[in-house]
Amino acid sequence: MTERSGGGREGSLEAPVRHPINWRDPAFYDQAAVEAELYRVFDICHGCRRCFNLCQSFPTLFEAIDASSSGELDGVDRKVFWNVVDHCYLCDMCYMTKCPYVPPHPWNVDFPHLMLRAKALHARGGELRWRDRVLSSTDLVGRLAGIPVVAEVVNAANRNRSARHLLEKTLGVHPDAPLPEYHSRSARRRLHGLRTTGDAATGAQAVRSTPETRGRVVLFTTCYGNRNEPELAEDLAAVFQHNDIPVVLAAEERCCGMPKLELGDLEAVAKLKQQNIPQLLRLVEAGYDLVAPIPSCVLMFKQELPLLFPEDAQVARIAEHMFDPFEYLMLRHKAGLLRTDFTGHLGTVTYHVPCHLRVQNIGLKTRDVLRLVPGTTIEVIERCSGHNGTYAVKSEFRAASVRIGRPVMQRVESSGADHYASDCPMAGHQIESGLKRSRPPAHPMKLLRMAYGI
Repeated sequence: MTERSGGGREGSLEAPVRHPINWRDPAFYDQAAVEAELYRVFDICHGCRRCFNLCQSFPTLFEAIDASSSGELDGVDRKVFWNVVDHCYLCDMCYMTKCPYVPPHPWNVDFPHLMLRAKALHARGGELRWRDRVLSSTDLVGRLAGIPVVAEVVNAANRNRSARHLLEKTLGVHPDAPLPEYHSRSARRRLHGLRTTGDAATGAQAVRSTPETRGRVVLFTTCYGNRNEPELAEDLAAVFQHNDIPVVLAAEERCCGMPKLELGDLEAVAKLKQQNIPQLLRLVEAGYDLVAPIPSCVLMFKQELPLLFPEDAQVARIAEHMFDPFEYLMLRHKAGLLRTDFTGHLGTVTYHVPCHLRVQNIGLKTRDVLRLVPGTTIEVIERCSGHNGTYAVKSEFRAASVRIGRPVMQRVESSGADHYASDCPMAGHQIESGLKRSRPPAHPMKLLRMAYGI
C-alpha cells in the first residue's frame, strides 16, 4: 500500500466539521489537482474499507484495486476513478456515519465533497449528458408534463411497456424504474388560498410561538410535491392547521437545486438560489418558519446552500428557519402544543429513514411523532433504499440501485406491517418496485392525518 499524506491519528472522536465549498475559485476546477486529490482520498479509502456496503462507489473502487496487477491503487486505470464519481449520489452517509478521517482529522477526507468537485469539473467542461440535464430540470419538466391532456398522455406512456422502451432508447431511463405521475392540478393550485404576498397577516387565528418555533410556517411545496404527489402538501397543511399552525405559500418558488447539485451543475444551483432566497427571506422576516415535505429539499436549504454560499447572510438566515416537518411537530410537542386528539390507531408501521433525513442529525422525529398515536408500533429501517435522486431511474445504474435497496425491500416484505412508509416518497416507490406483493407506500404525514381523522 502506498504511503498516505496527512499522517496523524487512526481515527477521530470529535464531531465532524464541514468546510465550505470554494467552488468559485478557478483552482477548484484544475483537473490535475482534482485527480491528485482523488488518488489521495481513494488510497485512504482502500486502507480502511469501512464504507464497502454503503453504495456502489466503494465496491467499484475496491474491486478495481483488488483486480489490479499490484493490488494497490497505483495499478488502477484512471478511468475507474470517474466510474467511482458517477456512482456517488451525494447521500453524505459515508461522511456522517462511517469515515474516521473526516475533518478535523488531519487527513481531511470529505468523500462527498470531493465527488461533487469532480462532478463540477465535468459539468463545467460541458460533459453533462442531455438526458441528465432533462431529468434534473424538474421545474421545466413539471410545467410541461403538468399541462392538461399532456399529463394524461405522459402518465399513460409511463405505464406503457413499448413507450418505456422508447424512453430508454432516447433518454436512458430504465423501463422497470418507477416514474412519478404528473398532475395538472398542482399542489400550489389546490392550496391557492394559502398564497401570500409576504406580509405577516394570518387572519384571526392565534399564533403561539415557542423558544424554537414561531408557530406559523411557509410550505415550500417542492417540485415533486407540487406536480407529482400534491397530496403531500395537502396532508402537511391539514396536519399543521389542525395543530393551530397557520400555513402559507410563497408567491413563487423554484426547484431547490438538489437535482442540479447532484450533477455538479453549480452555476444552475446558484441561479435557482437567487430566485428562491429573496422570496423565502421576505416571509422569514415577516415572522414565518419554513418547512418542506421532501428531506432532500430541506437539506438543500439547511446545509448545502450554506456550504456553497458561506458569505451570504440571507442564505444563513433561511437555514436557521428551515425545518423538517416532523422535526417541527416534535418541537411543538416539546412545548406542549401538539394535539394528541387521535381518533384511530395505525397498527404496525415499517418506517424507512431516508439518507438525506439521517444526515440532518435531528434524530428520528418522524418515528417519535407517529409513536404518539395510540395502538401504533414503529419498526425503523435505517438503510439506503437505492433511489437517490435520478440514480435509480437511469439504465446504467438501475441494477446497482436495486442491489443497494434490496435489504430494505426484504425487510418491508417480511415485516407483515399494516403500513410501510418513508419521508422520501421517491424512496417509498423504489421500495415498492422491489416487492413481490406490490402495494403502495403511505407517506408518514398521510398516516398522521389518518390518525387525526381529518
